[in-house]
Amino acid sequence: MTTTRHVGSSHGAHEGGHARRVPRAAAPASRLSVATVAAILGILAVGQLHAQTGAPALAPLSATDLTQLVANLTTGNDQLRAEVTDLEGQQAHLEDARERGETTVDQLASDLARIRAWAGLTAVSGQGIAVIVRGRIGGDRVEDLINELRDAGAEAISVDGVRIVTGVVVAGAPGALSVENNAIGESFEIRAIGSPQILTGTLTRTGGVIAQIGATYPDAELTVTPAQQLTLPATDRSLLPTHGKPQL
Repeated sequence: MTTTRHVGSSHGAHEGGHARRVPRAAAPASRLSVATVAAILGILAVGQLHAQTGAPALAPLSATDLTQLVANLTTGNDQLRAEVTDLEGQQAHLEDARERGETTVDQLASDLARIRAWAGLTAVSGQGIAVIVRGRIGGDRVEDLINELRDAGAEAISVDGVRIVTGVVVAGAPGALSVENNAIGESFEIRAIGSPQILTGTLTRTGGVIAQIGATYPDAELTVTPAQQLTLPATDRSLLPTHGKPQL
């Protein structure tokens, strides 16, 4: 019985010693886990440090600050886009204004050219009629002929190569006519630019001015010839008014 108890005591002691050795065997594994976690944390810390080093200005900002920063950047971009749109609009407006200005200049130049042509300041050419006068005729009848041409729509008239403008008249007795102080003979030419049909019909109609001149000066001969191209010179006369002043 003694032996039996001894054996039982030895077995119990063996089991107790085994139980005490189990915790000591698990200690290296725990230390390995701690080391692994520490390494991972170190890697993360180094990554964060590098990130903060790359953006030192943004690192200390909070989420609220970053949100506000993004909002400010968006507002600034919107303002820049608005300025670009405004500048593009100004450019388009200036281009339109330039085009309108060029059109206005062209229109003014065209109007000025017409005014100068009507006034006799420039030579003109176009269709019309040529009236050849042969024989003795008084200046008053030549003026009647000129006035009839004007009433019929003549745009420009010349007598013996002299442009008829304000202040220029054909005067003198039969056989002693003059225009702008230049003597003209008993044969001369009157030119008028306008519609050949209207001008010819007006002068040659029954009871018209040519018929009246023929009744007064039976020896005079007037021949009307339509022409597709006539050229009348500009006047040499100054058209500056002596008494009238421009009123703007």
